Parts: sequence; C-alpha cells; structure tokens
Amino acid sequence: MSDLPRKAVTRTAKLAALPLGFAGRATWGLGKRIVGESAELVGRELQQRTAEQMFKVLGELKGGAMKFGQALSVFESALPEEIAGPYRAALTKLQEAAPPMPTRTVHSVLAERLGSDWQDLFEEFEDKHAAAASIGQVHRGVWHDGREVAVKVQYPGAGEALLSDLNQLSRFARLLGPLIPGMDIKPLIAELKDRVSEELDYGLEAQAQQAHADEFADDPDVVVPAVVHQCEQVLITEWIDGIPLSEVISDGTEEQRNRAGQLLARFLFSGPARTGLLHADPHPGNFRLLPGDPDGEGEWRLGVLDFGTVDRLPGGLPTPIGDSLRMTLDGDADAVYELLREEGFVKESIDLEPDAVLDYLLPIIEPAQVDEFTFTRGWMRSQAGRVADPRSPAYQLGKQLNLPPAYLLIHRVTLSTIGVLCQLGATVRLREELEEWLPGFVLEEPITEEDSAAEA
Repeated sequence: MSDLPRKAVTRTAKLAALPLGFAGRATWGLGKRIVGESAELVGRELQQRTAEQMFKVLGELKGGAMKFGQALSVFESALPEEIAGPYRAALTKLQEAAPPMPTRTVHSVLAERLGSDWQDLFEEFEDKHAAAASIGQVHRGVWHDGREVAVKVQYPGAGEALLSDLNQLSRFARLLGPLIPGMDIKPLIAELKDRVSEELDYGLEAQAQQAHADEFADDPDVVVPAVVHQCEQVLITEWIDGIPLSEVISDGTEEQRNRAGQLLARFLFSGPARTGLLHADPHPGNFRLLPGDPDGEGEWRLGVLDFGTVDRLPGGLPTPIGDSLRMTLDGDADAVYELLREEGFVKESIDLEPDAVLDYLLPIIEPAQVDEFTFTRGWMRSQAGRVADPRSPAYQLGKQLNLPPAYLLIHRVTLSTIGVLCQLGATVRLREELEEWLPGFVLEEPITEEDSAAEA
C-alpha cells in the first residue's frame, strides 16, 4: 500500500466513485423492488452499502477526503433516523481510525526531521500507530526524560492531497447531496479549504496547544497535554489516557455522557475567554473522558487533543453574541434586529420583520432559556427540519440572513458542538456556562458613585 495516494487522477477517480456508486446502487435497489422486496428493506440495505463505501473511500484517501468525512460525522444528529442509522457507525469510525502509514515511512520522516539518531531521543517507541487522522498519525512512546508521549507524524504529501481532495469534492458537491440529504455541502468544503494551511503547520498547532496547556494546567475539569518537542512534520506532546468520546457516545453511562457534555460546553465557552483561542475541530475523536484522579475517584475530566485548527479571538468570543442572546431571551425583537443589522447578519438591502426574526431565533436558543437542557437527536432533527424545509417560514427567513466572515468558524464550531451534545444525549446546564464565560450575556450593572466610594 502506498503512503498516501497522491496522484490527482487516482484520488479524483476514487472520489468520483462516491456519487457514481450511489447512482449504481439506486439502480440495483430499483431492480430489487421490481422483483418484490420491500421498500423499507431495500432502502436500509442501500444506505448501509453507501455508508460502507463512503467510509472505505474517505478513510483510504486520508487527506481532505477524510477531513470532510470527519466534519460530516458530527452532523449526523440532524439527519432523519432512517438515514442516520446506517451512516452513524461508518462515520464514527472516521473520528478514530484510518488505514495506517507504513512503518518505513514513519521512520523515514522521523530520521529526516529529528536526525538519523532519532531513536536515541526515545526510551521506547511503538511502531504500531495508536491513532490515524486526516493529515497524520500518532505513535505512542516514552521520551528520553521518562515522560509518556504522543508522537504525531504528518503524512508525506498531505498538503497536496488535502487541497486536491477539497477541490475535487467541491466540484462533486451537488452529486454528493444524496449521500447526506438536506445538508448544504459546498460551504462546508469551502470553509475546510480556508483552514488547510494552518492545520499543516505543526508550529502553529504547538503554540496553540501549549497556550491551552499552560492556562488549564491546574484546572480540575479540563486536561490539555503539554508540548514536548515540535519540528516540521513532527509534533510530540504528553500522552493522556482516557475513554474516547466516541465510546462514551456509544456505550457510556448516563453520568459519563452528562459529565462529558457539561465539560464540552464549558471548554467551548471558557477556552476563548481564557486563552484568546477557539478550538475549532470539535469532533469526538479529539476528546477523551479521564478519571478524576489515578485511583479513579472524583469527577471525570475532559481531555482535549488536536489544536491544528483554531480561531484567534484575542478578546474572547465577540460580545455581540452574548448581547443578541440576552436580548432574544428578553424578547426585545427591535434591539435584536438592530444588532444583527449592525453586525452584518442582515444586509442593508434586506428588510425583515423584527418579530419574525425573533420567532426564528427562539427555538434555536431553547437550551439557553432553561437552567438545564437535555440535548437529543430528536431536538436536533426538529431544528434542522424547521430551517431546511422550503415550505416553512423559517426556511424562507433563513435564506435572507447573512453570515459575516468573522463569525463563520464560530458558527461552525457551535453547531458542531451542539451536534456532539445531541449524540451524547447529555443533560447540560448551558445557561450556567453562558453566564460565566460569554461576554454580554449577563448585563453588567453600571457602577454608581456610591460603589466607587465604597471601593475607595
């Protein structure tokens, strides 16, 4: 097996096989119907075959194709159950595993980047990969100072493969529609392309990860492994054990799922406030649930991995997000509308009814209206159906709203995180996290002369 299928014609052919294969299986399904098999049975088998092929092609190609699959996997909560069911297992696999890079290639990269005596830097190094992702794979080892480490090695040719895949996928976006009905795929691909160069730069990733590691070093709830060494194509960080979030989703207890959901929400909103950075790749493969202490006692903690994609927010999340949420909850339609217009969510050429905008937003922010909210796939599907049904007023209004570039990544991360919370089925005190960490959500009382005198 080659290190990474890099020839554009080969990769293009494999990607083209996805929509063509779907069409072929649809014809096969019609044939089965003609000979009398039930529509439900044929449909289920058709979706299962499509899911299996999708995982096989995206997983083998790695690069942008696999990145695309991982991005899709967090949105499966929004799909109707009869469609989501067959895809769930296949897409979840993409969050944790991919066909491995040959050992000789791993050794070659390490020798080129760390020196021919690279093995002297380790007390132990496991040739078998511990995890494989879209642009690199991780090996477990012991650094020369005795620390257990994760050694991330970038696939040779990953940059070219990423760009090639995403360019091809954008051309096939319309044909890929049947794979994930109801999802607008083209903007997702465009946004992934914008982040490619950052994710390939392990220097930027090391800086972002160490900033989080320093800030959360003594945090009782969140664990971020520190950076041990970094050079081109190689990133070495401290190793953390834990239960992958994908396993918590499939097999976790109610306590584990609720705790993971609460900490995921806390990390989403506290990270930008504490570090000026937003972790922008919130799929389950990047999180672990860790015991509270070595004896397994105490509350579970959230381990956070992979800082290859971050949004730089020096002042934390933008205050207008908190302001608009607060005013929406207060029912102040005119103020919400005016703020959305100021921020560019409503273009100057568009006129909308403020009350209609409020009605559009309220169901989406339902989790912030109550002290505790249970995220479910059913709730996610109802929201997706409401804004995606061309017959609904919400769909017509949504088409007229705009998403300013500065909010693009924040929007995708928030939606993705909500998707993971729905996969977890977690009961979360979201309002508590918003009050603590989201600028503008709590209206600060003006400082009076009496207050100033008291402080003096």
